[in-house]
Amino acid sequence: MPLLALPYPVIDPIAFSLGPVEVRWYGLAYMAGILLGWLYARRLVSRKDLWNGNPPMTVSQADDFLLWITLGIVVGGRLGFVLFYEPSYYWQHPWEIPAMWGGGMAFHGGLLGVVIAVAIFAWRKNINPLSLGDIASASTPFGLLFGRLANFINGEVYGRTTDVPWAMVFPGAGDEPRHPSQLYEGLLEGVVLFIILRIATHRFGALNRPGTVFGLFLVFYGIFRSVLEFVRAPHPDHPLDIGILTPGIAYSIPMIAIGLWLIWRAHRKAANETVAAKESADAA
Repeated sequence: MPLLALPYPVIDPIAFSLGPVEVRWYGLAYMAGILLGWLYARRLVSRKDLWNGNPPMTVSQADDFLLWITLGIVVGGRLGFVLFYEPSYYWQHPWEIPAMWGGGMAFHGGLLGVVIAVAIFAWRKNINPLSLGDIASASTPFGLLFGRLANFINGEVYGRTTDVPWAMVFPGAGDEPRHPSQLYEGLLEGVVLFIILRIATHRFGALNRPGTVFGLFLVFYGIFRSVLEFVRAPHPDHPLDIGILTPGIAYSIPMIAIGLWLIWRAHRKAANETVAAKESADAA
C-alpha cells in the first residue's frame, strides 16, 4: 500500500447469519434508511404548524405509504441499475437481476420508482401529489446516507485515483489509492442535503408551496452528484462516458431542469394566490 494512503477498513459484508440465511450490511443499510425516512415523514405530517394547520395526509396514510415507497426504491433502483448501467450483462444473465444483495442499485432508477409510487398512491388516496413528493423528498436523505455507507462497506462505486492524504486502496480496484467517493456522496447527498431541506421546511415554510421541496431536492442532488462525478471512477465502457460527461451527470441534468421548473411553478402559484387574495379583500 502506498505510504500516503489510508488503510481501507475491510468489513465483512455479512453482518450476521441466522442459520443458512446471511444478513448483509447492504440490506440493513437500506432498511435503516427507509425506516428513518418513514419516521421523519410521520413527524412532518404530524406537525400542523408546518402546513398552516392543514397537512395533506394523515399519519395513518404515511404508514400505508411505507410499503409503496419501499417497493418504488427497491424495484426502481434495481431495474435502473440493470437498464441504465449494465443492460448487456443482464440480458445475458437475467437470473441475476433479483440478486441485489451484493450491490447494484441506481439512484436515478429508484427516483423514478418513487415518483411512480407517489403518483399512484396520491391518486388512490386523493392527496396532492406534489405535497406527497415534498414529504418523500424531505425524508430521502436518510436512505442516501445509509446507501452510500453500504457502498463503502461493499468497496464499490469508489473514486478515481488520487494522491490526497485520505486516499484508500480499495480491494479489487488495483494498487493505486483512490478517493473514498462513497463517503463524499454520503456527506453531501445525505447530511448536507437533509440540512438544506430541513431549513426550507422548518424556516421558510416550503411545505406550504407544493413542489418546492421536491424541486430543491432534485436541484441540489443533481448538483452534488454532478460535481462528485469528477472524483468518482467512471462506469467502464458506458456509452455516456464522453469527455467530461458521465452517466451520473447525464442523468442528473434533467433532474436539475425539472427541479428548477417545480420551484418556479410553486412560487408563481403562491404569488398569484397572494395577489388574488389581496384583490378579493380590497373588493370586499
